[in-house]
Amino acid sequence: MRRKKYNLDYSIITILFLLFLISLIAIYSGSGQYAQSQPYYFVIRQTVWYVFGILIMMAVIFFDYELLKHQAFRLYAAGIFLLICVHFFGVFRNGAQRWLNLGFFEVQPSEFIKIFLIIYLAVLLERHGNRKLSLKMSIHLTLKIMAVTLIPFVFIFLQPDLGSALTIFAIAFTMIIVSSISIKVILPILFSMAASVAGLVFIYAYYSDTFSRLFQSHQMERIYGWLNPSEYASDYGYQLQQAVMGIGSGQLSGAGFNQGKQIQNGKVPEAHTDFVFTVVGEEYGFIGASILILLYFLLLYRITKVAYETNNLFGVYLCIGVIGILAFQVFQNIAMTIGLMPITGITLPFISYGGSSLITNLMMVGLVISVQIRSSRDDLFRKKAISD
Repeated sequence: MRRKKYNLDYSIITILFLLFLISLIAIYSGSGQYAQSQPYYFVIRQTVWYVFGILIMMAVIFFDYELLKHQAFRLYAAGIFLLICVHFFGVFRNGAQRWLNLGFFEVQPSEFIKIFLIIYLAVLLERHGNRKLSLKMSIHLTLKIMAVTLIPFVFIFLQPDLGSALTIFAIAFTMIIVSSISIKVILPILFSMAASVAGLVFIYAYYSDTFSRLFQSHQMERIYGWLNPSEYASDYGYQLQQAVMGIGSGQLSGAGFNQGKQIQNGKVPEAHTDFVFTVVGEEYGFIGASILILLYFLLLYRITKVAYETNNLFGVYLCIGVIGILAFQVFQNIAMTIGLMPITGITLPFISYGGSSLITNLMMVGLVISVQIRSSRDDLFRKKAISD
């Protein structure tokens, strides 16, 4: 019996290995303020999560992704069920209820619903093929996608977790943009988004009392800290101001490993999780930050290449969904540490400390490689058939 030959994309594997090394270095430096008696505590735990996540990623790679079509709705429904469980039985911590306690560890279902949503939306879009739809069909499909997306968005927003809720929205938006939905439907969506942002800015500038009623108190604090970090330097804007100072002090080549003053003096809260980019910027400077961003660019490029070369529409949409979520998370996390975006609880993919987000990201990359290796096999068999 002939064994199946799988052509793994070693460029993606190499990028993940480099991100793994950067993650361990940054977490070690950034977690010193929390684990002085056990300096390797978070590094060891991150390594364990990486090993566990890679094992899951390998299982996903060698699993035929097309079989997910038949389980897409069940996975989506299971994700919604977990979000409901969080709403009623979740662990409450730091002003949010986002985790489920499974005894020996905690999970964050809002991370896993992201990949389940990608799979389900890929199925919905693949059913309509790659030809541009009529206006009526486009509206019908868009409304269906909005309904499917709105359910997890609302549950996650109520946790409250605005960052993950926006990620859910980013997934749907990215997949709609590249789908067969008519431009006559996509353009009004873009205009309504722009109008919404402009409307919020107008309300904030002229009707501040009304604006404050649109968001919860902790979200208003983050908005004030983002727009006026120097004015609220002692409270709302403290984290952002310290992060910007740290990154700025890194200059070209950085202060060096474990030498960042802002980080090592504990002035940047959550430096090993949400604000891990500050560690890279301060201790390795513009060069280190550029290398990290370049690795992300190469990863997204390779995933885009897989999507372009895939002859399976379901696989294409899976790759597009992964591109959307990774690109949004990288942009939002880095932008919030330098003051371009408000602070949200979005981690830096593959770098920040945390099990649920890391495992989810590795699963998504596993899906991409699963698409890639099966596309390669299909091309090989097709060429062989033609030659015969």
